[in-house]
Amino acid sequence: MIGSVLKRFTVIALTGLVLWGGTGSMQGIAGDTQKPNIIFILADDLGYREMGCFGQERIKTPNLDQLASQGMKLTQHYSGNAVCAPSRCVLLTGKHPGHAFVRANKSTPPEGQWPIPDDEVTLAELLHRQGYVTGAFGKWGLGGPESSGRPLNQGVDRFFGYNCQAHAHSYYPSYLWDNEKHFGLKNSPEVPGHASLAKGADPSDPVSYDQFKGQDYAPDRIHEQALQFIRDHKDEPFFLYYPSVIPHVALHVPDEDLEPYLNLGWKDPPFTRGKGYGYTPHFTPRAAYAAMISKLDHYVGNVLRTLDELELADNTLVVFSSDNGTTHLGEEVDYEFFKSVGELRGLKGSLYEGGVRVPTLVRWPNRVAAGTSEDFVSGFEDWMPTLLDAVGALDAVPTEVDGISLLPTLLGKKQAEREYLYREFPSYGGQQTIRVGDWKAVRQNMAKGNLKVELYNLATDVSESKDVAAQHPDVVNKLTQMMSEVRTPSIDFPLVPIDPRNSSK
Repeated sequence: MIGSVLKRFTVIALTGLVLWGGTGSMQGIAGDTQKPNIIFILADDLGYREMGCFGQERIKTPNLDQLASQGMKLTQHYSGNAVCAPSRCVLLTGKHPGHAFVRANKSTPPEGQWPIPDDEVTLAELLHRQGYVTGAFGKWGLGGPESSGRPLNQGVDRFFGYNCQAHAHSYYPSYLWDNEKHFGLKNSPEVPGHASLAKGADPSDPVSYDQFKGQDYAPDRIHEQALQFIRDHKDEPFFLYYPSVIPHVALHVPDEDLEPYLNLGWKDPPFTRGKGYGYTPHFTPRAAYAAMISKLDHYVGNVLRTLDELELADNTLVVFSSDNGTTHLGEEVDYEFFKSVGELRGLKGSLYEGGVRVPTLVRWPNRVAAGTSEDFVSGFEDWMPTLLDAVGALDAVPTEVDGISLLPTLLGKKQAEREYLYREFPSYGGQQTIRVGDWKAVRQNMAKGNLKVELYNLATDVSESKDVAAQHPDVVNKLTQMMSEVRTPSIDFPLVPIDPRNSSK
């Protein structure tokens, strides 16, 4: 089944001409003399409606909106999973969550997450084999500093940022990773990612929150290194993977970035954390969250301006997306105030649409038509074949990859509807979904033994508000069977009750 999907696309390279086939038409791009640079910018927990170009009204994202006007919006694009690590695993390995090695967040103290193995082939490795210099700047999350999954062991030539997701909860840490060495930051002491107000502090006094302000903002240091990577490799093909930590909580943002939103005069009650779960308190959490997203937008603008300055824009394919939906911590991030997922149901951690449908932009001048929008159903597993197709190396995609090349769609051509899009997530109660056409089957609370299948027609009910399983038993039976057939069990990340529990861990 999976192999047949991949075989729909073939690539034939001739002198100065590339032909894409398999959808009933061919696309020629003449005059190319070098492979395109590739930049993939990944936001962290950015919701579907949190950019102006996707309907946001309160948060300013002028650079991302401009990027959308210069390229294509993908309106039915799905992240790899509902939280960080498994989503990134799908993105970098091209395998959907039923085949991916990492299927949930799992830490490996003292630092790092469950590592992908040496024999896992990543997008960075495949592009490196095609002559690309590869760099990753931001949050990794696919293996600790001493593990098989560390960036420099997975095809990355240059890494700068956070190896560990937990470490990335603070924007003012004492160090980042510079390849495989510590790079010290001027935060003494560092600001923790999880903390409460000092004992006896007045929550109504803004000074009480000063303890959560640092001196050396880690995303700024990461951004500087990402821009330098572009400059250093402007004369050779490069792949820049930029997985930002923004806007993942904690709510840490420099005062100068916060100021424009404070001036709007929003009613903005403090987030004090109290005795509940959370990251760090903030006196004006709504303004802080908006400022963080605008900060990310500013970084994107700097990347685009650097491409212009170096005259690289026309030969650079830029992708922007998010690793999952908006965080579910409502008091800390007021997703209702911002209408962060709009009409969609669910947030981060959920396989309902709001947890996995993510805002996505693609710009490739003179290839991808400017100001266009596409509702072709696509997912993170598709980027490996798509990007390799774009550089004329679709035949280098491993046979076990689940994704399909989106290049025909990006180039404005029709392509066959994908056979299915599958997601599973053993955490947050245990969840499983499959989408075929407009039908979406959903299972929730599997860890409690629940195997009931909900059914939604996304064409008429994108909010997933009306379970129509009882009216369409034939569709339910078909999708239930497919959910079993398109996956393999995982010992490390069992989907209970259909997988045995791993008692050794």
